[in-house]
Amino acid sequence: MIVVRSPLRISLGGGGTDVPSYYEDHSGFLIAAAIDKYVYITLHQTFVKELIIKYSKLERVKSIDQVEHPIIREALKYVGVGAPYLEITSMADIPAGTGLGSSGSFTTALLKALHTLQKNLIHPRELAEQACHIELNLLKEPIGKQDQYIAAYGGITCFNFLPNHEVEAWPLKIDQETLFNLEDNLLLFFTGYSRSASNILQEQDKKSKMKDVDMTTNLHFIKELGFKSKAALENGNLTEFANLMNIHWEQKKQRSNNMSNSEIDSWYELAKLNGALGGKMIGAGGGGFLMFYSEDKIRLRHVMQKAGLNEVRFRFDFSGTQLVAQS
Repeated sequence: MIVVRSPLRISLGGGGTDVPSYYEDHSGFLIAAAIDKYVYITLHQTFVKELIIKYSKLERVKSIDQVEHPIIREALKYVGVGAPYLEITSMADIPAGTGLGSSGSFTTALLKALHTLQKNLIHPRELAEQACHIELNLLKEPIGKQDQYIAAYGGITCFNFLPNHEVEAWPLKIDQETLFNLEDNLLLFFTGYSRSASNILQEQDKKSKMKDVDMTTNLHFIKELGFKSKAALENGNLTEFANLMNIHWEQKKQRSNNMSNSEIDSWYELAKLNGALGGKMIGAGGGGFLMFYSEDKIRLRHVMQKAGLNEVRFRFDFSGTQLVAQS
């Protein structure tokens, strides 16, 4: 039995500039933070001559080519794991399609488990690169790279996405007091909407490939907000960071009409009137989680709960994708 977990993530600045259609021409930059909500993968070698796969569906097949789940099928092929006689199960603390990077976390966890089965040691950078290769190159998903990289590395991490497809990663230089205040004052509320990130990002990807001036200008501005967010966090100026979250959300909504809706906008304004200094939608947009920075958390929690939004409390994760158990 092999058990691997991979953290979900929140974006702290620059999200959207990690998509190849942008960074291949302009380089991308963002800050992401791993949180203590996880995707789990378990592998179990069996005595039954079939491949058993359990996720939201149950698959029982005789060969890898028969696997319907695209990421699992391509990961098995990529790592070179022979089937059958293998059971793969996935579980998650948070449902997919909620903006916390679950697909990237799933892929890194699966690859880590398969490499462990093969007795391969793998560095977080290589793990992230392989996950990106499967999702972006093999499966042609119009997504970015931050989810795979922050899941593999963990922590609060800065990333440069270079035109040659290399990724530079280093920890945010944040002091302990600022880190604790940030962790305490960031709140996540589930909107009740889930969506496909690839569907939302297709519009951005298409416009970027067409060299759409408005889209490129928007992403340039978002990247600058990422650098400003980095400076604010490293200087311990959390009020400025919260203000940059607001600016980021207003810019992000301009990228697509599907980024928000009237109900999400009303919740956002309600939060701003009741203790939230800053906020934005996490992930590609269109649903999932609203994140707010507030120093009046009791008031904000009360009003959001009254509005019907459930809070998910979290801490930061500094372990990244890791082997939890092996027997």
